Amino acid sequence: MKKQKEPKYLQLKEILKKQILSGDFSEGDRFHTQSEIANSFQVSSITAIRALDELKKEGLVERKQGIGTFVARSRREVLVKFSDIELFCPNQENVQVLSITKGNNPYYLEKLNLHKTEYYYQITRLRTAEEKPFIYHQTYLPHDFIKNPNADLQEFQSIYNRFEEDFHIIMTDQAFEETNEICLNIPTKIKKALQLNDFEPSVLQLRTTKNRESNRILEYIETYKHWEYFKFKISSND
Repeated sequence: MKKQKEPKYLQLKEILKKQILSGDFSEGDRFHTQSEIANSFQVSSITAIRALDELKKEGLVERKQGIGTFVARSRREVLVKFSDIELFCPNQENVQVLSITKGNNPYYLEKLNLHKTEYYYQITRLRTAEEKPFIYHQTYLPHDFIKNPNADLQEFQSIYNRFEEDFHIIMTDQAFEETNEICLNIPTKIKKALQLNDFEPSVLQLRTTKNRESNRILEYIETYKHWEYFKFKISSND
């Protein structure tokens, strides 16, 4: 079966779109008028209007009645993915749960969006590989997301497993925000746990995870990572 030719207005839309995304125009610039497009490309006014309407649907132009058409977005939006590269195989890693403590520090209550009369649990864990410490986790959870705070500490080796088993919440499916920064002001106990000297940095990772449906904060984590074991990859969408 012979492939149907794309309508002229869509062909024209792609040409105009390339002009915008190539950098010929900046955001806010006045764009070609309907008559300019019709004359330049030898098309009807209807074709020119339909092409402009398609650009508007994609958010590339804004049409202002009686004023003209203006560029709304001059660069292609690219989805960029950051992903940690683990330098050890999972079966080489060991997670030691150091402590689980109850707290109500106002700073962390605010991070978890809890009322001042509520409390949280802080779970501290140390990750090692080949007997080398490389990650120090301090995880803060709302009190009602700890089913049994008196359980054996090793029950909290994987907090995400606890969420799934105890509350049927798959944490990897939830929304999160994360920042990573180089940190020199490292608490003494953490510096000692990661075997860092006074002149070595750590990578401080702050992460907040929210339930996609209720928007409730599920966890707040402060993670210190030994600088030698920090590596990440950046990739864009196709």
